[in-house]
Amino acid sequence: MKYLFAVMDDETRYWIAQEVSNVKQGANADRLFIKAKRVAGKAPETLITDALPSYMMAANLNFPHATHVREIAFAGGIHNNKMERMNGEIRDREKTMRGLKTKDTPILGGMQIYHNFVRPHEGLNGDTPADKAGIRVEGTDKFMTLIQNAAHQKEGKVID
Repeated sequence: MKYLFAVMDDETRYWIAQEVSNVKQGANADRLFIKAKRVAGKAPETLITDALPSYMMAANLNFPHATHVREIAFAGGIHNNKMERMNGEIRDREKTMRGLKTKDTPILGGMQIYHNFVRPHEGLNGDTPADKAGIRVEGTDKFMTLIQNAAHQKEGKVID
């Protein structure tokens, strides 16, 4: 069994980074947080996680100036409900696949692209996390536009 760890921006719901591990307890969250900081271009001011001990160690090492909220309750002002909702989406897909077989499975990258750029979110008033973050994908078929732009990236072309 493989375990997915992910980082999401709480305001935009943008799925920033992911890491797949063979273990849940004792997993090293350092690589995940390093990826997240590289993609976001900065460290978070506030980091909200559940009580997994590896998050505490990695947060202290990688985000020493961030306020780390280890909230696991579903009620209250600060919680990780949005992240847990995304985890549920991933688990729903993973069930039909009978689990993640390899750490580098391409399904997660596809799900991340779909989550960030294509799927409208009710909690974002029908916008995508990319829309909310100010990243626009033009065209009537966002998924096709993303695929075409990726295919033409080497040529330096961008398709609208």
